[in-house]
Amino acid sequence: MNGPSVVGAFQGRHVHADLYGIDPQLLDDADRLKSLLENALVEANATVLQTMTHRFTPQGVTVLALLAESHASLHTYPEHDPLEGGACFADFFTCGPSADPEQVLRLLSRGLQPRRQHISIVDRGLPVPLARPWHAQFSPLGKASA
Repeated sequence: MNGPSVVGAFQGRHVHADLYGIDPQLLDDADRLKSLLENALVEANATVLQTMTHRFTPQGVTVLALLAESHASLHTYPEHDPLEGGACFADFFTCGPSADPEQVLRLLSRGLQPRRQHISIVDRGLPVPLARPWHAQFSPLGKASA
């Protein structure tokens, strides 16, 4: 964030990636996936606080990384398509200017080698503090309140 730091104001980027056509054996290897994600995060200047994995039966892995900047996750489906290969759904959210979630995706893709992918990148947060309290700008019913 440029300019003076304001409590409650932040900016970040949220990258969502649907990666297809990946080697199913790789997508079922929790240790390898954890290593790929941690290495990509560190190389992209993220601060990894903790990483955990869970392997599902009969197949599939979830890897979650808690970052000082926010979080990263991988969810794999080795069985996605017997002809094309497995799928991995990834999510990288970082706040602040130091960590680069797009670089995390580029580095992770190098290790996973998907045949195709669908990516969305969302800028999140506000460049300036809120003028009104959050609850005055949003209601769960979608109607603005005063």
